[in-house]
Amino acid sequence: MNTRFHLQPLLDLAQTRTDDAARRLGELVAAERDVAQKLQMLEDYRREYNQRFVEAAREGLSPDAWRNYGAFIARLDDAILAQRKMVEQSHQQTAQGQQQWLTQRNKLKAFDTLSQRHQAGLARIEARQEQKMADEHAARRGRASLDGDGPSHD
Repeated sequence: MNTRFHLQPLLDLAQTRTDDAARRLGELVAAERDVAQKLQMLEDYRREYNQRFVEAAREGLSPDAWRNYGAFIARLDDAILAQRKMVEQSHQQTAQGQQQWLTQRNKLKAFDTLSQRHQAGLARIEARQEQKMADEHAARRGRASLDGDGPSHD
């Protein structure tokens, strides 16, 4: 009897794909965290720079200094806007990676369930065979005692 799980190659492939999807998801989560940290850094820097601008404006600024502060804050705002877009894109990629991992994990679980059922079926067959052998052995012993081969009762 063939005891090999005939879907084992698919189970192995599903395991490999699940592992790959998990690794990729980890990379996506790390990348999302990195772009979010960069956004936070830009926003913090903008707040600090804006505070410096406010303090300098209180003390009086030349028109050139005023323009320079304004231009730099505008560039920071552009960088923050671009970084927010990157954060959103990264978040979407992470969500897609999570969905891919879930899909692969569900496939793996399905093949694993089939494999477990296969193993359980083999165990039932083996148990029946062992029981049949034990029953035959007991029947032979019983026949042997009835035929007089057993212990005498004198």
